[in-house]
Amino acid sequence: MTIETTTTGVLVLILIMTLVTLVTRFGGVFIMSYVRINPRIESFINTMASSVLIAIIVPMAFGGDAGALAALMVTAVTMLAIKKPLPAIAAGILAAAFVRYFF
Repeated sequence: MTIETTTTGVLVLILIMTLVTLVTRFGGVFIMSYVRINPRIESFINTMASSVLIAIIVPMAFGGDAGALAALMVTAVTMLAIKKPLPAIAAGILAAAFVRYFF
């Protein structure tokens, strides 16, 4: 199945992606409503966020361009220095923009 990249095709793709996202999010909440949360499951849930973040960051660290590496380094240093995620993310975005614009 192929969908043309016309305006209608793009809107159909966005609609499909929206529906898939909603089904997975609501489906997860629905399924978890039947699961009793014990310490083991709570630990798994808390660890999943870190696992997803690491799965995104590691390939970028090894195969990213100079902007990606600058963003990663600046974000890490800023986070270690001030321990606040939003300013660290903003600093990383600015570092990537700076490196990609000037180099």
